Amino acid sequence: MSQKYPIIAVTGSSGSGTSTVRDSFQHIFTRDSITASMIEGDAFHKYERHEMDELIKKNEKNGDVNFSHFSPDANLLNKLANTFRIFGETGKYKTRRYIHTDEEARIYGQKTGTLTPWVNATSDLLFYEGLHGGYAGPGADVAKHVDLLVGVVPIINLEWIQKLHRDNRIRGYSKEAVIDTILNRMPDYIHHITPQFSRSHINFQRVPLVDTSNPFIARDIPSADESFVVIRFSDPSNVDFAYLLRMLHGSMMTRPNTIVVPGGKMGLAMQFIFTPLIRDLNDKRKKKWRLSH
Repeated sequence: MSQKYPIIAVTGSSGSGTSTVRDSFQHIFTRDSITASMIEGDAFHKYERHEMDELIKKNEKNGDVNFSHFSPDANLLNKLANTFRIFGETGKYKTRRYIHTDEEARIYGQKTGTLTPWVNATSDLLFYEGLHGGYAGPGADVAKHVDLLVGVVPIINLEWIQKLHRDNRIRGYSKEAVIDTILNRMPDYIHHITPQFSRSHINFQRVPLVDTSNPFIARDIPSADESFVVIRFSDPSNVDFAYLLRMLHGSMMTRPNTIVVPGGKMGLAMQFIFTPLIRDLNDKRKKKWRLSH
């Protein structure tokens, strides 16, 4: 962790809804005039799409059908941990982009499924969104460098619906290909993704109020108004639950460290919860900077 150059990480599996949390943070950064840079976890994939496809086929021939981007072996997690460490010390970092869509391919002049060159950058605060922001395991401890770790964990059927919708309708993958990906990733999801949510400072779990028992035939993603959001704090001692309950109509506490809010209030809840945390990080950053100069 670094008070001089803080790091915020939002971690969740593909299709979990981390982009929604990213947008909430971006609003706070803009409103409070905080210079923050965002890096994507996909930038730290070890392989480009064609290389990954070849490795998957090779592994399948050898009886391993579960190799996926969730696996530490498919990512540069030691490089990610070092990126966080160096940024925390200097405010400098390197990043790149993984080209997902044809639109991105046109912007960067590369094919989809490729990685752009690494570029140097600086910032006051680093915001990470991806699969491994809370990873801690052999060869890499990413989590120990993070000042604020947020987990985004919709119930599994909702997560699959969101992934099917995004990858099929937006990224152009076939429904069958997306389902195969979900199945093949399950062991890595269990061993490498879910443990991160025990390390997070705050978890957001969206729970639908409509039937999602067969996510593979769902026509639409359940709307915000068709869901509740369970928010769990690892340390509730500094959380003003009375204030949150008063400001978020329809919310309730279910455990001493857990508040449940209507899905439509999720963005507002994030504003109330994250704004004081970010301001505190920013104040500590300024104080640390003044003391060192």
